[in-house]
Amino acid sequence: MLGIAESTYYSRKNHSKTIRDELPSEVRRGRPCTEYSLTTDGRKISNEQIKEWLLELVEGEEQEYGYKLLAECIREKHHLVFGNKKAYRLCRDLHILQVQRSVKPKHPRRLPKNQLITGSNQLWQMDIKYGYVERERRFFFILSMIDVFDRVIVGYYQGTVCRATHACKLVKQALTDRVKEGDPLPVIRTDNGPQFVSAAFGDMCEELQLIHERIPPKTPNMNAYIESFHSLIERNLLSKNEFETLEQAYAAVDGYMDFYNHRRKHGSLKRMPPVTFSKWILQIRESSEFHRAM
Repeated sequence: MLGIAESTYYSRKNHSKTIRDELPSEVRRGRPCTEYSLTTDGRKISNEQIKEWLLELVEGEEQEYGYKLLAECIREKHHLVFGNKKAYRLCRDLHILQVQRSVKPKHPRRLPKNQLITGSNQLWQMDIKYGYVERERRFFFILSMIDVFDRVIVGYYQGTVCRATHACKLVKQALTDRVKEGDPLPVIRTDNGPQFVSAAFGDMCEELQLIHERIPPKTPNMNAYIESFHSLIERNLLSKNEFETLEQAYAAVDGYMDFYNHRRKHGSLKRMPPVTFSKWILQIRESSEFHRAM
């Protein structure tokens, strides 16, 4: 009557209303649970029988096992086709799930605080960017750290792996290059990447007495300066070039970092490159201090 071919739609059977149909939609999602499981030779084993086997296990030496190891025991002993999800469900019904251990981080997260940045080396933001080598079909990491005041990239690392040790080395080198002995140390702000939540990175910050702030999840605006820089390197370098080798990619990144720091004019830095602006601010402050001393 509608002129639609039967092959373009599926008919829906009008099943009789069951108890499951009367449940709220959020409760009855997915396929209904089966009342049995099959052995490898095709025999049906009821859920009640499986529950008895589970209780026998937890009353014996296997009492310390979680649901995954209990399921493995059932599979080995009774040749049952028995998945971990169903094992979890049955163990939950029997109230024999192991109590989950609470993981206490060695270095709790310190949330960022609003602060007025009035000079260099007060707040450094760090994040990771990915590049791609077309010919070798592999990604590489670019770990960068920017000074929020003068926008200088105070340090960066690139490689096919990026571990906490690389992040620690980058911070230490930047402190050596930028901060004089006795000067206040910058606050380090990152997201919650594995390199930054690691014990190694936390231990380093504690050893050097650095304040490490980690932004809440899904708040890249709180790390806006390094995010903005990474959008520049993506738009002006990574998206415009197809690299054939890692060496070619690394050389291109080195060149862009040098251009950005020393020659790229920045609209919010009086149209100066970041390094030039940083030196200009330093000269002004030294001159002001000289005149006050006179």
